[in-house]
Amino acid sequence: MTLPIRLGVLTPSSNTVLEPLTQALVARLPGVSVHFARFPVTRIALSADALGQFQRERILAAARLLADARVDVIGWSGTSAGWLGFAEDEALCAAITDTTGIAATTSVLALNKALQAFGVQRLGLVSPYLGNVQAKIIAHYAALGIDTSSESHLSLENNFSFAEVEEATLDRQVAEVAAAGVEAVTIFCTNLRAAHRVELWEAQFGVPVFDTITTVVWDMLRKAGVDSRCVSGWGRLLQEA
Repeated sequence: MTLPIRLGVLTPSSNTVLEPLTQALVARLPGVSVHFARFPVTRIALSADALGQFQRERILAAARLLADARVDVIGWSGTSAGWLGFAEDEALCAAITDTTGIAATTSVLALNKALQAFGVQRLGLVSPYLGNVQAKIIAHYAALGIDTSSESHLSLENNFSFAEVEEATLDRQVAEVAAAGVEAVTIFCTNLRAAHRVELWEAQFGVPVFDTITTVVWDMLRKAGVDSRCVSGWGRLLQEA
């Protein structure tokens, strides 16, 4: 009998999207369950108080709660490394493992693995964020040699409001960045209702679409020894990488 696989997911407190979509992603994987722990996040901005929401100890406190459930891997389903810097997520994963003994990954580190796997150098960037937050993300990817100048953002700050963005708006954003001849598109936020539309966009625009809810699930499954190709209907990443 195959032992159950438990995925532990760190969740922004005001997020209402990633939990149901993550559950749907793994619903057809027998023996795989997902367990969530929240920590306070309500605004995405570059002010000191907004940045302070992502202090490492706050996140580690939530990770310790997931460790009580004896999860097999812990994933931070959030994109804060986009504006804080990728080294922040690398340090966070190391701290989670040091504290709990459990392997860890994040939406952004997983996205970067996917970009490498697919050889992407021109990436369309879709987010709900403020312009200065988006500029930070663009700069951090430029430092990796990845061009995200084809971008679309909605200038929103309240994290809860991201979940209220309509599908038609996301369709428009994806179409705008895809029109620039990018090699892939990323939906760079885990509180946008987008993951279930990835296959539609891939068929329409002919490039892979990496949603950041999906990227962390993909990497968590890999770390837990689960073949992600068993997950169909959620895009090329789970099937091809």
